[in-house]
Amino acid sequence: MPPFHGSYAPADVTFLLKPATIGLTDVRAKEALIQSGERHYSEMLSPERLPDARYLDLYHAALTRNGSRLRHDVAALADAIVARPETAQSCTIVSLARAGTPIGVLLRRALVRRGLDVVHYSISIIRGRGIDRTALAHIAAARGTCDTVFVDGWTGKGAITGELEASLHDGSTGFAPFLAVIADPAGCASLAATSEDYLIPSGILGGIVSGLVSRSVLSDDLVGPGDFHACRYLTEFADVDQSRAFIAAVEAAALPNVPSPAWSRAGACQSRLSCAALLDSLMAECGVPDRNRIKPGIAEATRAVLRRVPDAVFVRDKGDAEVAHLLHLAAQSGIDVYQRKLGNYRAVTVIAKAGDL
Repeated sequence: MPPFHGSYAPADVTFLLKPATIGLTDVRAKEALIQSGERHYSEMLSPERLPDARYLDLYHAALTRNGSRLRHDVAALADAIVARPETAQSCTIVSLARAGTPIGVLLRRALVRRGLDVVHYSISIIRGRGIDRTALAHIAAARGTCDTVFVDGWTGKGAITGELEASLHDGSTGFAPFLAVIADPAGCASLAATSEDYLIPSGILGGIVSGLVSRSVLSDDLVGPGDFHACRYLTEFADVDQSRAFIAAVEAAALPNVPSPAWSRAGACQSRLSCAALLDSLMAECGVPDRNRIKPGIAEATRAVLRRVPDAVFVRDKGDAEVAHLLHLAAQSGIDVYQRKLGNYRAVTVIAKAGDL
């Protein structure tokens, strides 16, 4: 299979994914199949929702508002990576498709500017199914395993962190589950720039800001022995693609006068406790027995509204510009929005029970 770079420049990232023709499943039908246990979420894709003009305006406003902060936070991550003995001279970035991909592109460029030998791959990891071991074997053969940093955009409640640790804990792949993110409100990353749940603009657009690549798919009819996990290459959206423009905008942003609150391991421990307490209180308050139906964090709450069937959205402050896009989506879909204390988080979406759809 020829190298696959999506809509990014070839030097910026190589997707270790298999572009495939994948049938689409209606969102409500998908939700019922997931919650009944009949199908795993990774076996299905729903149609991607293109943003309307108002939503795109809100995205650009967020990029203008937070681009400088994101540039600072990428630089902070790059400096911390250079300070590690394992990655002082070289770094293999393995971003977790697809939220990690734009961050991986920015981080690769920042590390190159610091003189490191850097290659960036983007691979699939799926809750309940694990990481793509075929992709890891490819990386190990090309680059070894010692200087790898796994990269994602943020932590929600730690499900992907747990999946990464579970996938690699036995040591058979040779990779350590070292995860770097921009924002770590769940307190479970190995390295982060901040604990604050702020709007990372790439987190609210999906494929059109992630190289025109869909969420990864893993099913027997698409992925055979030796194949990478599958995806759709969303070439039909090429005329509205924001992927390269997002990277350019962040790199052109001025550095902020006031940097983000710094991340620390001690602070992460407190964040982890706060996250657990919030999940417990929302599950009790909403009568939700399945933790997977709670989606904390601005980006996760947004994705749940775009890709799932929400029951309700909670925000810390309805007047906060960081959640304006989420209120817009909720109003379009007739979803109730409630204001309440959310600890480290600015927003949480609760998924509806399948029987209530």
